[in-house]
Amino acid sequence: MSAARYLEESREKVDQALQSLMPPEDSHPARLVSAMRYSLFAGGKRIRPVLVLAASGAAGGREDDALVPACAIELVHTYSLIHDDLPAMDDDDFRRGRPTCHRAFDEGTAVLAGDALLTMAFDLLSEGGQVTGHELRLQMVRELARAAGWRGMVGGQQVDMDSEGTQADLPTLEYIHTHKTGALIRCSLILGGLSANADESTLKALGNYGERVGLAFQVVDDILDVTATTEEMGKDQGSDAARGKVTYPGLFGLEEARERARKLVQDAKAAVEGVDATGRLAEIADYVLLRRL
Repeated sequence: MSAARYLEESREKVDQALQSLMPPEDSHPARLVSAMRYSLFAGGKRIRPVLVLAASGAAGGREDDALVPACAIELVHTYSLIHDDLPAMDDDDFRRGRPTCHRAFDEGTAVLAGDALLTMAFDLLSEGGQVTGHELRLQMVRELARAAGWRGMVGGQQVDMDSEGTQADLPTLEYIHTHKTGALIRCSLILGGLSANADESTLKALGNYGERVGLAFQVVDDILDVTATTEEMGKDQGSDAARGKVTYPGLFGLEEARERARKLVQDAKAAVEGVDATGRLAEIADYVLLRRL
C-alpha cells in the first residue's frame, strides 16, 4: 500500500472513531458542541493520530488498541489550533480553508471549545479504550500531559510569543519548534508504542523518530509560510513574517532551511531502522515532509 493510500485510509478510520466518541450535534450545550465539532471536523490530514497508528503497527500492536490514543492526540491538537488562532495569540482569520473557530462563533465560545476538547482527551485516555492495565493508561495520560503542558506545547507557545519581534537565535528557535510542535508529534509515537506494550528500546527509537519528524514538520511549515499561497496553506500566507516570528528561512534562508528539513527526515528514518519493519514510518516522513519542499 502506498503512503498516500495508507494516510487516507488511516485518516478515515480516525474520523470514524472521532465521530463515535464525540457528542452528537444535538447535544447540550448546543453552541459549545457545535464549536467543538466545527473545529475537529474541519478537515486536515490527521498526521498525529496516523502516526499513533503507524507506531503501534511498527511495534507489533493492534490498530484497534491505538485508536483511542490516536483520537486523544487529535483532540489536543485541535484545541491547540483553536487557542493559537485567538486574537490574544496569533489572531488568525482562517484555518484549514475556512473561518477560525472564534470567527465562526465568538471568542468566548472558542476558548471553551478548546478547553472542552483538551479535557475530553484525558477523559478518553483514562478510560483506555481497548488498552488494558491501569499503569499503562496512567503512563499514556502522563506522556500526553507533559507533551501538551508547560514542559511541551504550551511552553513552546509562550517562548514563541515572547520572541516575536526580537532577534532570536537558533537555540531559541529550536526550543520553540521542539516544544510547540515537536512535543505532541513525539508523544504520538510514544502513545502508539505504549498501545502496543512496546519495550523500552522500541519506545526510545520511536521517541527519537518523533523528535526529528516533529522538528522537520515545523521547519517545513516555516518554509511554506514563505513559499505557499493562502489557498494552499488553508490559512493566511506570510502571517509568521508579518508578526515578526523567528523562523528557519528568516535565520538561514530558504535553501538552508530545506536542507535542514531533509537532514532531519534522514535522521528520523535512521532512528527507527531496527523497529520500522514495514518501512511505514519512513514512508510517512518522506511523503508528508519532503514532497512539500
